[in-house]
Amino acid sequence: MSTKHPIISVTGSSGAGTSTVKNTFDQIFRREGIKAVSIEGDAFHAFDRAAMKAEFEKRIAAGDYSFSHFSYEANELKELERVFREYGETGGGKTRHYIHNDEEGKALGAASGTFTDWAEFEAGTDMLFYEGLHGAVKNDEVDLPKYADLKIGVVPVINLEWIQKMHRDRDQRGYSTEAITDVILRRMDAYVKCITPQFSQTDINFQRVPVVDTSNPFISRSIPTPDESLVVIRFKNPRGIDFQYLTAMIDGSWMSRANSIVVPGGKMDLAMQLILTPLILRLADNAKRV
Repeated sequence: MSTKHPIISVTGSSGAGTSTVKNTFDQIFRREGIKAVSIEGDAFHAFDRAAMKAEFEKRIAAGDYSFSHFSYEANELKELERVFREYGETGGGKTRHYIHNDEEGKALGAASGTFTDWAEFEAGTDMLFYEGLHGAVKNDEVDLPKYADLKIGVVPVINLEWIQKMHRDRDQRGYSTEAITDVILRRMDAYVKCITPQFSQTDINFQRVPVVDTSNPFISRSIPTPDESLVVIRFKNPRGIDFQYLTAMIDGSWMSRANSIVVPGGKMDLAMQLILTPLILRLADNAKRV
């Protein structure tokens, strides 16, 4: 952790909704005049698309059917830890972008499935914002929570996460239902071992829970809407959180445990604004004092 150069880490698996949460943070940064440098978890994949396909085929030939982008060894986690540490110490660092499709490739000048070159952060930023798969990994090799000042988990219940992934990958990336299902199955081992342990390290978790039937996510024709969902917000340390204020400000909310508040799905953005804005401002103010 660094008072002078704070780091915010948002972690969640593919299809969890971390991009939506990033939009909320961007709104807060813009409204409060905070200059943040953003890095994406995909930038720290160890392989580009072609190399990942070759590595996957090699693993399959060796009898390893669990290797995926969720796996620790498929990502440059030591490099990510180095970036966190360097930013905390100096306010500087490097990142790159992974090109997901041709449209991104045209904008960034690189082929789909490849990386841009590493580039230095813009100077004079107020904080670092990370969004991706592995922002709170703690294992024998790395300790990312050690360097992040605010850690957020985005964790929809598993069926909803799969539905969101199915629709995103079909509609935006053109994958078939069968191909997406194969990816989900291949990732399950690393999901359990590499992704879920992070949510014990996070300071706040936002878990969206549908209140409609999602028993078979693989045939769902639509994603449950926010109004068809509830969001459970869990605080690792509820000290200093004004739950009375939150329940008064958010219609339909209630406390489910001493450290958890439940809000209607349509109020998730409002809840995030109310909860996260003072935390972000506190980080920014502390940095200015230093």
